[in-house]
Amino acid sequence: MSGGVDSSTVAALLQQQGRTVVGLTMQLWNQRRLPELLGDCPAQHRCCSLDDVYDAKAVAQHLNFPHYVVNFEEHFEARVVRPFVDQYLAGRTPIACTNCNADVKFELLLRMARQIGAELLATGHYARIRENGDTGRRELLRARDESKDQSYFLWGLSQEQLSGSDFPLGELTKEEVRALARRVKLPVAEKPESMELCFVPNGNYVQFIQAYSQERSISLQNGRGEIVSESGEVIGRHNGVHNFTIGQRKGLGFAAGKPLYVLSIDSEKNRVVVGEDDVLRKTECEVEGVNWISCEKPSAPFRAFVKIRHKHEPAPAMIEPMDAGSARVTFDTPQRAITPGQAAVFYHGDIVLGGGWIP
Repeated sequence: MSGGVDSSTVAALLQQQGRTVVGLTMQLWNQRRLPELLGDCPAQHRCCSLDDVYDAKAVAQHLNFPHYVVNFEEHFEARVVRPFVDQYLAGRTPIACTNCNADVKFELLLRMARQIGAELLATGHYARIRENGDTGRRELLRARDESKDQSYFLWGLSQEQLSGSDFPLGELTKEEVRALARRVKLPVAEKPESMELCFVPNGNYVQFIQAYSQERSISLQNGRGEIVSESGEVIGRHNGVHNFTIGQRKGLGFAAGKPLYVLSIDSEKNRVVVGEDDVLRKTECEVEGVNWISCEKPSAPFRAFVKIRHKHEPAPAMIEPMDAGSARVTFDTPQRAITPGQAAVFYHGDIVLGGGWIP
C-alpha cells in the first residue's frame, strides 16, 4: 500500500471479494536526507513520502484490517538509488521503477508477505496476469486501460514472482478505480497521482545526483567536458554528462543556428555529441540481460512489437535471440532516440514476451 488511490482501491476490492487483507507499506527512503532538495514541492506529487504512510494507515483503519510498515531503506538504496546515480554519471538514462519492482517490491515485499502467511501479494499496478493452460506458465499482459498500462516496468519479473502476485486493477480504467474509491468512501479517493520518483522529491534528477554525490564525497568537479559535433568540432562545454540524455534538445548551454539534439554520450572521454534530429533515428539495437517472462527463450528469430521507452508507441520488429541473455532488435522503420539505460520490451498482442536493457 503506497498510500495512493490505486493500491487503496485494491484493498477495498479484495475485501469485497471476501478475502482477508493485511496492508504492507514500504519505507524506502529517508525523506529527511538531502533537505536542500525539498523546497516547496508538494508532498502529494511524490510516492512513498511520510504522508503516504499515514494515508495508507488511514485507509487500513477505514476498511478495518491490520497494517504494517516495513523498512527496506538500506536495500532500496543499494539496489535502486545508487545504481540510478551511477548510471546517470556513466551517461545512461536508467529506469529506477523497473529495478524497484524486480528487486524490492516483488522480491523483498513478496517474501515478507509469504512470511506472514499471505497467499498473494496484491498491488495497484495496471497490468494483468493469467495462466497459460497449455504451457503452465504465468503470462504478463498489458492493462485494459492503455493510458495507465505499467507492463513496461514489469518485464523483469520471474515466473515465481508472477505466481505470487495479483494485479486486481488490470481490467479496470482509472475512472472506474476512482468511482469505486468514492463509493466506499476511501479517505484518498480524490488524492492526486504521484508524479515523481520517491527519492527525487523536487523532480530534478540533476540536482539529486549532485546532492547525493556530494553526500557520498564523490567530486563532480572533473565532470566538465566538451560538447562536440559529429565531426568532432568543439561547439560547447558542459558540467557533467549526467545533465544529458539521448534526444535532448533544451538545456544544451549554447545557441546554434539550427536545432541540435544529443546523439550520444561518451562518459570515458567526458564528451557529449550533438547533431540533427534525423541522425537519432536507427533501425537496430542490441539488448542485454533479457528476461523471457511469458515464454521460454525462442529458438529462432521472431516478429513482435517493441517499446523502447514507457511512452513509446510499440513498433514492429524482428527479434533475434542470442547467447548470454542478449538479443538483437531490428525495427521495420527507424526509431527515434534509442537510449542506453532504457529497456526494450517485446509484445505479442497484449502479452509481454520479455525484455532487456539497452546497453
